[in-house]
Amino acid sequence: MNRSTFLEEARDIIFKNLSNEQFGVSELADAVHMSRSNLLRKIKKETQLSASQFIRKIRLEEAVNLLKETDSTVSEVSYQIGFGSPSYFIKCFREEYGFSPGEIHKEMELSLPPQQVNDKQRRYFWPVVAIVGVLLIMAAYFFISKKEPNQSVILEKSIAVLPFKNESSDSTNLYFVNGLMESALNNLQKIEDLKVISRTSVEKYRRTQKNVQEIAQELNVNYLVEGSGQRVGNTILLHIQLIDATTDTPIWSEQYNQEVVDIFSLQNDVAKRIADAIKAVVTPAELAQIEKKPTDNLEAYEYYLRALDPYYLKTKEGLEEAIPLFEKAVEHDPTFALAYANLAISYYFLDINRRQKNYTELINNYADKALLYDAKNDVSLIAKALYYVHTDEYRLAVPHLEKALEYNPNSADVVQVLSTLYNSYIPDTAKYLKYALIGIQLDIAANDSVAKSYIYLTLSNALAQTGFIKEASKYIDKSLEFDPKNAYAPYLKAYIKYAENGDMEQTKKSLIKELEKDSTRLDILQEVAKLHYFQRDYEGAYTYYKAFVEARNQNNLKIYPQEDLKISLTYSKVGKEEKAREFYNAYAIYCEQDVSMYKSASIAMKYSYDGRIDEAIDELKNFATQDHFQYWILLFLEEDPLIEPLKTHPKYAETIQKIKDRFWENQSKLRETLEHEGLL
Repeated sequence: MNRSTFLEEARDIIFKNLSNEQFGVSELADAVHMSRSNLLRKIKKETQLSASQFIRKIRLEEAVNLLKETDSTVSEVSYQIGFGSPSYFIKCFREEYGFSPGEIHKEMELSLPPQQVNDKQRRYFWPVVAIVGVLLIMAAYFFISKKEPNQSVILEKSIAVLPFKNESSDSTNLYFVNGLMESALNNLQKIEDLKVISRTSVEKYRRTQKNVQEIAQELNVNYLVEGSGQRVGNTILLHIQLIDATTDTPIWSEQYNQEVVDIFSLQNDVAKRIADAIKAVVTPAELAQIEKKPTDNLEAYEYYLRALDPYYLKTKEGLEEAIPLFEKAVEHDPTFALAYANLAISYYFLDINRRQKNYTELINNYADKALLYDAKNDVSLIAKALYYVHTDEYRLAVPHLEKALEYNPNSADVVQVLSTLYNSYIPDTAKYLKYALIGIQLDIAANDSVAKSYIYLTLSNALAQTGFIKEASKYIDKSLEFDPKNAYAPYLKAYIKYAENGDMEQTKKSLIKELEKDSTRLDILQEVAKLHYFQRDYEGAYTYYKAFVEARNQNNLKIYPQEDLKISLTYSKVGKEEKAREFYNAYAIYCEQDVSMYKSASIAMKYSYDGRIDEAIDELKNFATQDHFQYWILLFLEEDPLIEPLKTHPKYAETIQKIKDRFWENQSKLRETLEHEGLL
């Protein structure tokens, strides 16, 4: 196939799938009957672009035509050409052409063919300006990368709002100045075109001696907001400036001297002026959110602001100090949604570590009131989601959290909860990794090294579960660099090492070493037992499983129910048949109640245990249709003694291969998606 024929065929296929957001490199490779690697090489050779850039370029060229020749809005065009997010479409369009799609009629001066040329030819035209732009970008990248080989990738419109300084000698004014900083942060977070670093990440700089460029480098941002202010009677004095961190130069600053009654218009003006200064795209819906007043009652707002500092401590003492202040706020304004939402969240955290929950109804009632008075507020939605987490109704929490992200795309809190849900309660490795990657962008510099260590631990775990072992190894090392005493990082590192070298004995020794540091670690105890079990050392497995079971029963814990079948087989192998039957029965109940993607795999193991081989293979076939299961399944499924009876079945090898193929197909698509979204 010659160059022109190949490119025409590829473009025709892309046009037929233009509105399909999921159509990517893998789908194009299948359509042109090439392997993914061959497609990548051919497109690179013919166009000097990667395959994903090639597809995106064709989408954007069609966007130009649609914007010029139809009355479709920017959002409508975004979906017509396969961009699921209008803001991401706007970002890509601006990168390609130098202006936003909304400005096309005013500013576009591309070298397009004459109007008489047919549509197909126009769509296939490659603008000279764009090609020159690509070459310039490549040259710039080469120069910069040679000069600063370790430099982090700086987000284009990334911003951090530093803690404002209280210029008054009256320390009681601090809560008010903090409230001004909080409102500036919250309003900017509502703009999807910005990446806004979390409050926890900037709090460490409240009394810092570091300069602007040092802070920006640590936070991986290119803009910082600084402010200082005081309240004198009923007057607010505020000085605020936006700094371009690359040059340490203010690009916008303002002195405000306004009455307290104008506080909300002041807060809104700050956000809009900052967004305008860095040319962030603010949609009408986002503007409406920014301009919305939290309350019309200034006394209620005063109590709300006073509550925030102790509330953000998230300690028992801090929450107990904040709750009466939030209650005072809703006394003064019974429609104050934010105060109701924070009351619900406060009670959620007071109850979080209690076996016996005390505040379930309070959490629900306050969350419902928050939604009643402002259903489009991200904090109201978080409050209701946490109620569902509190009651173990995890799937009901997800829609509220996803809706919260629509209203606040930069909410590190929402991203963290979603990441946890998709890791532990609603298993989905792709979504777990996605939110872990987003989270590390928003919460990049936690207050201390311990917190930062756990952020990297979470990301490493998400990468390992999705089979990105090289990347997982990098971040687990970072986790240990920040906190060598992190108790969970060595546990994960042992399994990452196993994924790299397949040495089960080394993995077992590493975990035993960790268990010797803390014999109460039931997570490691059952893992050491399991590794003995995989090695068919049932006496060794029994020793550790027995200790695990005794501790689990003594503390009335319902943990690791999926391990009961392995425990049953182990007990049976050492002659403990009666206890083995108890564990088997418990596992059968677990299988009945399981609603996760792993149910078929779990039932397959039970059928194998029962000698129902054909049925076990059928369940494994069902499991082979699941998406985004953990990489550990691939590593350990065939190591399990329970799989042995299935290996002589004529469909066994084919079924196991389908499971493996499914995993790697999903991983390939996930990598492409994450790279497309700039996350990986």
